[in-house]
Order: sequence, then C-alpha cells, then structure tokens
Amino acid sequence: MGRVLPTLAKQDTPLAGAAEQRATLATVPLARTFEASLAQSSLYPLRATGIDILQINVGKKCNQTCRHCHVDAGPDRTEVMPRDVLEKCLEVLGTTDIPTIDITGGAPELHPDFRELVQRARAMGKHVMDRCNLTILLLPRYSSLPEFFAAHEVELICSLPHYRAKLTNTQRGEGVFDESLEALRRLNEVGYGKPDSGLRLNLVTNPVGAFLPGNQQSLEREWKRELEQRYDIVFNDLYTITNMPISRFLEWLEDSDNLETYMSRLVNSFNPGAARGVMCRNTLSVGWDGRLYDCDFNQMLELEMTSDASQTIFDFDIERLRRREIAVGPHCFGCTAGAGSSCGGATVT
Repeated sequence: MGRVLPTLAKQDTPLAGAAEQRATLATVPLARTFEASLAQSSLYPLRATGIDILQINVGKKCNQTCRHCHVDAGPDRTEVMPRDVLEKCLEVLGTTDIPTIDITGGAPELHPDFRELVQRARAMGKHVMDRCNLTILLLPRYSSLPEFFAAHEVELICSLPHYRAKLTNTQRGEGVFDESLEALRRLNEVGYGKPDSGLRLNLVTNPVGAFLPGNQQSLEREWKRELEQRYDIVFNDLYTITNMPISRFLEWLEDSDNLETYMSRLVNSFNPGAARGVMCRNTLSVGWDGRLYDCDFNQMLELEMTSDASQTIFDFDIERLRRREIAVGPHCFGCTAGAGSSCGGATVT
C-alpha cells in the first residue's frame, strides 16, 4: 500500500492557489488549444518515451525571492522533502535503470540531507545534476560546496539572467549579479567550466520581460565572449528557457496587462519539432511531498498525472510511467514555442 500523503489543504501553498492559476489560464482566449496543436502535429495524446531523468524537488525554501520564479520559492517557505520521501527516491534510483537525478528546489542545497542525497546517488553510479542559484555558495555554511561538487563530479545548472548587472538585479534583486560572479569565480577555481576538467558548469537565462528567448547558440557565443572578456569567467553551455505563465510570472503578466498578448505569442510560435522534444517525455518530476508529476511546471500548477500512471513515489511503477499519457494545459505552449524550452534549454537547434 502506498504511503498516505498530506492533504493539499495542509500545505503552505493551498490548492486554491494552483487551481486559480489554472482557471486564469483557461480563461485566456487562444486561437487553439494545446491539445489541438498537438493533434495537428500527430502528437496527441502526448506520451512519454521513457524515463532518463528523475527530477526531485526537495523543497521550496530559498535564499532568494526572484520575480520570475515559477516555484514561488523564498526564505519564508517551509516545504521540505521529508526523510521517508527522500529514502524512497533513492530506493527508486537504486532499483531502476534511470541514469540521471536532477535535484532542484527552491535552493536545493538548503535541504538538510542534500549532501547525503548527492553522495548516495553517485555511489549508485548515477549522473547528478544540481540546479544552483549561485548566491547560496557565498553563505558561510555552504561555502565548501564548490569543492564538494567537484569531488562528486556534480553537473551544475546555474541561474544567471544576464551578463549585465542591471538586467540580472532587476529579476533577482539588488546585488545578486556581483554575488553570482563571485560564486562563478569560485567554481572556476575548482575546475568547473574549464576545458578537459570534466566538471560541467552550465548557465540558464530567462528573458527579462514578456518575450521569447533569442537563439541559444548565438547567445551562448555572446555570453562566453562577454563573461570571459569582462570578468575572466568561463562556462560550458548556455540554456535559454522561456518564462512559463505560472506563479509569479503569471501575476506579473496579469498586473502589466501582458497575459493575453504573451499567451498569443506562445500559441503563434508553436513548433511541432519542439513539441516532440519536450522534457516531460523523458523526465519525471517528484514533488517535495512525494507526489509525481509529468514536469516541474505541472508540479507547480498541481496538475495531476493521468490515471494510467503512478501518482506518488510510494506506488512507483516504472513500466506504467514509461508509457504514460502526459497531462497538458495552456501553459505547455511555453515549452513548445520557437526553439522550444526545457530544463536543458532549447529543444530544437
């Protein structure tokens, strides 16, 4: 029997918040639904192609409060993955051939068992990715993380909205840009981003506004040139990610009267090639409380898995999950617009 999970009413963010967001998106007039767009491309119903990545959200607590955060994370959040959920995630990793664990949050490093999670996953031979906001590395308690990451060959995916201070600080808070640069220097010092080190340092950029990202390849060349020339900082890959119309960004779109225009832009930019490569087809998302979702964005909208799939980590059935039908909604246009968007950046090059 699966573990009984806490009711959503007991969470710090009540169900009504996610339900209201889904309702808001449902009222936006669109030229066509996401389901219709998939059908026109012979992709409906959208189905998983396997599970290559287990993405684990260990909690919503963060040392930052970013304007675009789809998790609505911050210092005041108290949701933290309980020990039994973490142990079950490790059991699933140890008893399946899922090769990669992607640890996210909040600031995932704030979880009290973060280092143990990394160590045990690496001991299984799993590839470990950590989604780091960079500034966490400057806090005294976490200052040794660069060395820890290097020792365990953790792949880092680090948020940096822009290589210019004003644009980064506008999105993430005053002073964040300089702190992010200092964190990147510390990572470079232990080998991250350096040729032939094997220590991968990838940066993630979101547009600062209601528009789509630019071309990922050309932006990567620009970022590498500017960061090295201006600050002597190097990295491996740049990931461009479209701002999803959920949580804080959805509120901003509403407050600035940009919601309908932005959604129309996403719909009109629908790319069948991007839809074929959406991350939900090979990634499974685990919420802090053990609930399973098709992706991190569905998790934040509390959009449940379809009935043909397991619902929690405690009734994990890899065969059912590998062939599951994926739950979709209007927000999915964010992952399929233009060159596509995923936790690994553009899906079409």
